[in-house]
Amino acid sequence: MGRDQAAAELFAVLYPRLAGWCRRLVDDDETAHEIASEAFTRLWARWTKVEEPRGFLYVTAANLVRDHWRKQERERRAVRRAGAEVPAHTEQADPSIRLLVQSLPRRLRVPILLHYYADMPIREVSVLTGRKEGTIKADLHAARELLRVHLRRSLDHSL
Repeated sequence: MGRDQAAAELFAVLYPRLAGWCRRLVDDDETAHEIASEAFTRLWARWTKVEEPRGFLYVTAANLVRDHWRKQERERRAVRRAGAEVPAHTEQADPSIRLLVQSLPRRLRVPILLHYYADMPIREVSVLTGRKEGTIKADLHAARELLRVHLRRSLDHSL
């Protein structure tokens, strides 16, 4: 099987799920498709060097989603500094939990995104990230604890 055919088959199998996962994270069809397409473009550029294409795609997409979230937050801050109000729909599209997930260290953020947002079992997350299942479980636990502490602080401040 040639490179082009292998890439086309991989795209046909993985693109819909990857784009759907991105859609759940960014709440925008166009942005989700851009991120999924960019992940495939980056895979294509490194095609001969990537051992696990699926893992590469999801980890790359997770990083692109984080970049998107950061850009949105910078834009919101700029609007606030300019004295304008942020539209309500923008705030709803980026709930506090998403900001908290974004703030997690990469080693904790990627397993959270893959396990909870992409509905992948721990075994699959382990394969995609190249880390042991026990490590993934420990990282998921650590991430949940960090999120719980941050959410508790947020609730305490809002009362």
